[in-house]
Amino acid sequence: MSQKAFSLKGKLALITGGGTGIGLGIAKAFVAANATVIITGRKEEVLKKACATLGEKANYIVFDLTELHKIPAFVSGIELKWGAIDILINNAGIHLKKYAQDTTDEDFANILHTNLQSVFALTRETAKSMLARKNGSIILISSMAGLFGIDRVSAYGTSKAALIGLMNNLVTEYSKDNVRINCIAPGWIVSEMFLNAIKSDPERKAKITNRIALPGFGTTEDIGNAAVYLSAPSGKYVTGAVLPVDGGATVNF
Repeated sequence: MSQKAFSLKGKLALITGGGTGIGLGIAKAFVAANATVIITGRKEEVLKKACATLGEKANYIVFDLTELHKIPAFVSGIELKWGAIDILINNAGIHLKKYAQDTTDEDFANILHTNLQSVFALTRETAKSMLARKNGSIILISSMAGLFGIDRVSAYGTSKAALIGLMNNLVTEYSKDNVRINCIAPGWIVSEMFLNAIKSDPERKAKITNRIALPGFGTTEDIGNAAVYLSAPSGKYVTGAVLPVDGGATVNF
């Protein structure tokens, strides 16, 4: 297979929450595949630091996706300055770890607003020019919490399951214009926050470790490589797919 199948040369990618964690891992993989990337988030210092590691093919914009009314101008501003957005990675999101009985209506609404409504709004606005050009790739970052139940994440898990439902429905509308939409469902991915969390909860660590079929935890590079595959010519006939990158946790018992 030609390396061109995995090349993103000449493509412009917008990655939300691209300053840290999975978003940064995807940005690194995209730059390595020769894409130009724009990362966005709410903290300028974080974005600046990320761009310094990504190099000259990376740019950043400070933006809060929860301000839905500002999203159309945000997208048109990018297109005016950098050109058409070829790839959208909906990675930004927030987490909540609470038992369902302790989760308030406000908690639940806040998770859905950030993890679902803002994703829909940004996808809708970004897709407008993609549909007109009859070309584009959109990836929603779901979660294994959207595929099976996990205690204390009822709001978060619901928002991630809803992204899969959103993908299914958008496929029926976007595919005729060659705009592909897929989901990646990451498993337990190494980060400082995750490692600290399981260090203080040995029982949960053992439960997680036993669930994963492959040895060890995943890395942000694993998610980045999956995103490249789905966005590059290699994935040109893939749409409506949910790709678990979880070491087999979804199916292992």
